[in-house]
Amino acid sequence: MTAAVDDGSEIQWWREKPVWIMVFLGFAAGVPLLLIFSSLSLWLREAGLNKADVTYFSWAALGYSFKFVWAPLVDKLPLPLLSKMLGRRRGWLLLAQLAVIAAIALMALTDPLYNLQMMAVASVLLGFSAATQDVVIDAYRIESADERLQALLSSTYIAGYRIGMIAAGAGALFLAQGFGSTPEVYSYEAWRNTYLCMAGVMGIGVVTTLLIAEPCPTRADPYPYSTSAYARFFSAFVLAMWVLVQLLLVSPDTPQWYDGGTQSVFAFAFNSAIFVVAAVLGLLVFVALLRVGWVDRALLRESYTQPIVDFIVRYKGVALWVLLLIGFYRVSDIVLGVIANVFYQDMGYSKAEIASVTKVFGVLMTIVGSFLGGFLTLKIGVMRVLMLGAILVSVTNLCFMWLAGIDADLTALTLVIAADNLSGGVAVAAFVAWLSSLTNVSFTATQYAVFSSLMTLFPKLMGGYSGAVAEAVGYSQFFLIASLMGVPVIVLIAYLGRRLRFR
Repeated sequence: MTAAVDDGSEIQWWREKPVWIMVFLGFAAGVPLLLIFSSLSLWLREAGLNKADVTYFSWAALGYSFKFVWAPLVDKLPLPLLSKMLGRRRGWLLLAQLAVIAAIALMALTDPLYNLQMMAVASVLLGFSAATQDVVIDAYRIESADERLQALLSSTYIAGYRIGMIAAGAGALFLAQGFGSTPEVYSYEAWRNTYLCMAGVMGIGVVTTLLIAEPCPTRADPYPYSTSAYARFFSAFVLAMWVLVQLLLVSPDTPQWYDGGTQSVFAFAFNSAIFVVAAVLGLLVFVALLRVGWVDRALLRESYTQPIVDFIVRYKGVALWVLLLIGFYRVSDIVLGVIANVFYQDMGYSKAEIASVTKVFGVLMTIVGSFLGGFLTLKIGVMRVLMLGAILVSVTNLCFMWLAGIDADLTALTLVIAADNLSGGVAVAAFVAWLSSLTNVSFTATQYAVFSSLMTLFPKLMGGYSGAVAEAVGYSQFFLIASLMGVPVIVLIAYLGRRLRFR
């Protein structure tokens, strides 16, 4: 099969080396995510946590949504020894992958029944290191091939990503059940062995990093500043983050004087305000270090200011609308996905059924959808496929309402998962290709990190309350709400499509 591009030429994708590299790097990126989301949610559920507490743990993956904060460091700062030995991208990639393995191992060695706080710390570390790995892989993908291949690279990346999710989703559930943990009889040893196996699976990413070549540099000297300038810049960043974390640790708990009907909304607003205040104070610490000359102003401009200014200058009047679409395109999909595994278990499906249908068959359907989305993007354009994906995701989310209204039925579950994951694959493939086209190669890692962070920030913040909302209104009404969240996105794509076309 070949794919036609705008200039009339055809791409024989199986001959393109970057396509196959992205399969393996996508696999490495896909393993950590479900170890924070669905697999961890079942572990915590079996350990006795309620639905609300389980979904709150999804915030451990907020590192994916705030990776733009440290992406400039990954983009600009050299690593001792590793950057010289492996290069700018591969050095950071290896460090991130080793950190992922260490975080998964720490989770494995922690029983949430007796040390829930340490499990939270390990989960946050996994989210942080996995998000850093994503920053480097995204930059490598964009820099390793020209624009004509980006739609196909996004498809093969998603294919590898979903295969990694099979390993961490279905593989983890099968292993946990095989090692002896069930909803009726909780076994920490079973989950410990499962997560240690997942840490070993990440070795595939390490081997890939060591074998691939560094992409061609975008500038003759990627590290033009002195070692001292880089060290001071990094230390200022670490100090600002330390201040932010300390302020969050000493912040007050959510007041309990409000009524239960507005609990989730109030808690969301209160916690968001606390985070904003802590972030502003951390930023002020960084600004103070800048004013006293500790931070090199030129390095700061190149790392943070220029990527943002470049985007605003290139998109001018449509920049805000582009950012809004990035921030809310996947809201319907992600908010539903946080509670999905708990929903399946509450409906009476076994871990083996959940694993085989949602994690294996479902991921295979997502891979089919991602390739379909990639080829449709080449044929009819990215904005049309973005619209198609948004409509399909919103409509197929309604299928879960039907599933919630019937008894556990494996055929019904299979049909719903097929429709949901196929549409999700089409949507994500087009979305990744569109995000890649928005970046300037001079600021690849930083700009793409900003875009992909916005892509998940608001959906994940809202998803953390999905368990509380589902308990309050029931699954059927929750799925209706999740589906309706996609309607403003459809309107925004139609509006932005016209603006970009006229522009």
